[in-house]
Amino acid sequence: MFAIYKREIKAYFTSPIGYIFVALFLIAAGVAFSTTTLMSSTSDVAQYYSYMLFMFVVAVPLLTMKLFSEEKKLKTEQVLLTSPVSLGSIVLAKYLAALTLFALTLLLSTLNFIGLYMYGTPNTAILISSTVGIFFIGSAFIAIGVFISSLTENQLVSAIGSIFVILALLALGLVSSSITNDVLRTVVKWISIFDRYYSFNYGLFDINAVVYYVSISVVFLFLTVRVYEKRRWE
Repeated sequence: MFAIYKREIKAYFTSPIGYIFVALFLIAAGVAFSTTTLMSSTSDVAQYYSYMLFMFVVAVPLLTMKLFSEEKKLKTEQVLLTSPVSLGSIVLAKYLAALTLFALTLLLSTLNFIGLYMYGTPNTAILISSTVGIFFIGSAFIAIGVFISSLTENQLVSAIGSIFVILALLALGLVSSSITNDVLRTVVKWISIFDRYYSFNYGLFDINAVVYYVSISVVFLFLTVRVYEKRRWE
């Protein structure tokens, strides 16, 4: 498993994908931070992180689109399917490689907060909880991207599919307040990524939201394993 993890980490930086992701993420974070928090002369990062969530629509598929699609395209997935490593370990190794790069880049983006401490007195608890919430949302989106990547050998199709699903999940939070049916509105709010994230913006660590995001990750990683179990027997 660790060998596959190291191979995937290395692959991000032997191709342009890793550099493009890091550059896109940090540039988008810098622009979003400047146009929201800094220009408003506030330490409130709620709007900043809301913008970042929509940046994930493009950034996360960059991380995941090649993970399994490239294996199929290069005809190397048979090596994986016949290797002594379990399918669960293979899927987890690829997922953790993408998650590692995402986490490190997210950590780098928090350097934006240095200015807040130099010229103001930001609420550290809110900054930490918001960043933690964003991390768990990103981890769920990466798991979705891994699953979609396992369904096709075309990286572009994988990226577009991930963009569509992530955008749909984010859009639920925008339309939930306009739904008039109480039952439907409750269901949509329960599913909504946005609605579960709000508490993090107030410095609250919502364990229920974390469990929800982790559950999404587990479900989509499990589905990816099932895809390859079926392919192995075929």
